[in-house]
Order: sequence, then structure tokens, then C-alpha cells
Amino acid sequence: MRSPDLNPLRPWRHPLRLWRVGCYNLTGLPVATFVFSVIVVLLSLTAGLLITFVLALPFAWLTFVLSRGFARFERGRVAALAGVRIDDPVPPLVATSAWGRLKERVRSPQRRREIAHHVASFPVQTFAYVVTTAAWCGSLAMLALPTYINGMPEDEAKFHFFEVGQGLGAAGVAAVGLFGVLFVAPWATIGSARLSVTLARALLGPTSDAVHQAEVRRIEQQRGAAVDSAEAERRRIERDLHDGAQQRLVALAAGLGAARQKLDAELSPDAGTGAAQNMEEGRRMVAEAHEEAKAALKEIRDLVRGIHPVILEDRGLDAALSAVVARSPVPVTLDVQLSSRLPAAVESAAYFVVSEALTNVAKHAHATRAHVAIARSGDRLVAEIRDNGRGGADPDRGSGLRGLRDRVEGLGGSIWVISPPGGPTTISVEMPCAS
Repeated sequence: MRSPDLNPLRPWRHPLRLWRVGCYNLTGLPVATFVFSVIVVLLSLTAGLLITFVLALPFAWLTFVLSRGFARFERGRVAALAGVRIDDPVPPLVATSAWGRLKERVRSPQRRREIAHHVASFPVQTFAYVVTTAAWCGSLAMLALPTYINGMPEDEAKFHFFEVGQGLGAAGVAAVGLFGVLFVAPWATIGSARLSVTLARALLGPTSDAVHQAEVRRIEQQRGAAVDSAEAERRRIERDLHDGAQQRLVALAAGLGAARQKLDAELSPDAGTGAAQNMEEGRRMVAEAHEEAKAALKEIRDLVRGIHPVILEDRGLDAALSAVVARSPVPVTLDVQLSSRLPAAVESAAYFVVSEALTNVAKHAHATRAHVAIARSGDRLVAEIRDNGRGGADPDRGSGLRGLRDRVEGLGGSIWVISPPGGPTTISVEMPCAS
């Protein structure tokens, strides 16, 4: 709850938020009065005509329709003024016939809770309005007392236990009014707003069971994404080992075996005129095996770098991404705004997201330039990769983008791919990075 959670010791640190909360309380009473009147009248007409049943149906339908609209309006008002987003828990209607849709509305506990909110919010909003108005008006009136006390009748300048004069008495009342303006009135505003928002959350938002079920589903999705990402990484490593380093090592062993046979034939007592030719052939095979060994070592180094780069471990994300950008065949501008090291899992995920995205840019985008920006905002890491390529990237069609999505979602983050046909392509990533 952003606005009502202002620091009570420094309520004026965010005056705009405090102003919005005050407007939320002051607008609540007229809104609640209108909604309460409409809903109560419709419920009364529905109940009064229930004996005829047929005549009650239009009023029952109108009650649920207007209640739904009032609930949406109230959620928007709470979000705009109180700074609290309340999710809509009401599922869309499934039935197609008018009678079936009315039965769905009547049987829906969420829609009945909306009606209950419209009835219960009237006294709560009235209380918030009265408390806010009395606190501010009373505090301001006492603060300004020295300016108009001379114009007050003598009887009206008396309080219950003392009489206020033009000197210290008026100054004391003004000091009390100043304290009220600085602390009491903001506290009253924030507290009454908290009460109203709590009611709205309880009746207009999802229930605690629904929230827990959604959290369980989210955790299950994160776990599934993490498992899928780990499985895809394992298959990639196996594929790289089998198709790359393993094949080169097999060729190296075969070449060394052939060279050994040539050298053995040259060194045998039965070697004839072909000894020099065998020696030369053996040297050539050893040279080829040497080159094959160096190529295998390079592929193994690249594979190890792909698992977890040493530079990422030693020098952090900025240095690791600078190395990736330097190797990219497409010109890339890099902007990293990080004041401290991130958790290892987040650094690794951000590195692989940028590395895989730049690989896709080089292979498929036909781009002439790209831009990578990474920054930390609070407890979230935000990364953006843009290129001026031909676009058309789709996470549902490409395994690379699916792998990025699984890796990011496995950490509780989100990824968005905006890539219309013809380009450009923008990949935005957001991940939690709380230490």
C-alpha cells in the first residue's frame, strides 16, 4: 500500500502522496453514498418483487451489472488515489443465454462480495470523511486562531476549561494547531484511508485462499521453468561435447594411431626405400593431430566459458559482458549501471540472456547495430537488448528464446519480446536481485 504507508514520523516527506490519500478519503463519501443508495434501492425492489419472480429478474440483473461496474470504478479509484492495486478476482461469464448468465452472477461468491462491499463501504467512508475533515479543519482553525481571535465574540473565545486571550493563550492554541497540521491530521488521514483500503481489499480483491493458490501456481511455474532450463543446458553441453570436442578427440586418436603405424614401419628392420616417405607422412599426421588437439582444447575452453565464465566470477557482470560485446560480429554499445555485485545466480542469468540474445542477433536478425543496457532499480535488475534487424522473433518458435524465458522465469523474473515483422527487436528482462 504505497500512499497510506507513509512514514508516520515524517508524513510530509511525500506531500503529493498525502494529498492523494486525502482526496481518496474526501471523495469516498459522495461515491459511497451514491453507490449505497443505488444498490440498496435495487436490492429492495428485487426483494419486494421476488414473490412475482418475473418482475424481480430485471432488477436482479441490473443490481449485478451495476455492482460490477461500481466495483471496477472503486478498484481504479483505490489504485489512482491510494496507490494500491487490487486484482479483479471475478472470472468472465461462460454462459451464453441471459438466464444462464444471471444464474452465474447469483452463484458467484465474488460478485456477492462486491455487493457486500458497496453496502459496507458507506459507514466506513463516512467515518474516513468525518475524521479527515475534522482533523484538518480543526488543526487549521487552531493554527490560524491568532489572526481572527480579535473578531470573535467574547463568549465564543472560551473553551471548556479556560478562556483564550490574545497573547499566550492564542499562541498556545496555534502551537497545538501546528502540531495537528504536521502530525495529527496526516495520521488521521493515513489511518482512515488504511481502514477503507483494507475493506476494499477484503471484499473487492481475491481471497487469501485464492492468493495462496496463485502463489503456489507461480512457484510451480518457476520450478518447472528452472527444471526446463537446467535440462536444456544439460542437453546443450552434451551436444557440444558430442559434436565438437568428442569428435575432434576421436579424430586426434585416429590420426595419432596412423602416425604411429607410419613411424613404426619406418623404424622397423624391414623398412625399405619407402622409409623416408613413411617418415614424412608420419610427421604430417603428427602435425595434423597437433592442430586437432589445439582445436579440441579451444572448443573445451569455449564450452567451459559457456557453462560459467571465469571472468564473470572474478570481475563481475560488466567485464564479462564487455568480453561478449568485443567478440560480437555486430557492433554493440553496452551501458551497465551497477554500483555493486549482484547475486551469482542473477549475474549468471543476465550474462546468458545477453550472450544468447546477441548470438541470435548475429545469426538471424541481419542487424547492423545493437544496444545493451543493464541497470539495477531497488531490488530488481532490468536489462534491455535492442537491435535494428528484420524482427519477427517469436519465443514460441525459437528454442533459444524459450531457453531464455525458462532461465529468467526460474528466478522469478519476467521477459518480454517485442519484435514486429520488419523490426526492430527489443528484449526486456526484469529479475529480482535482492541479496
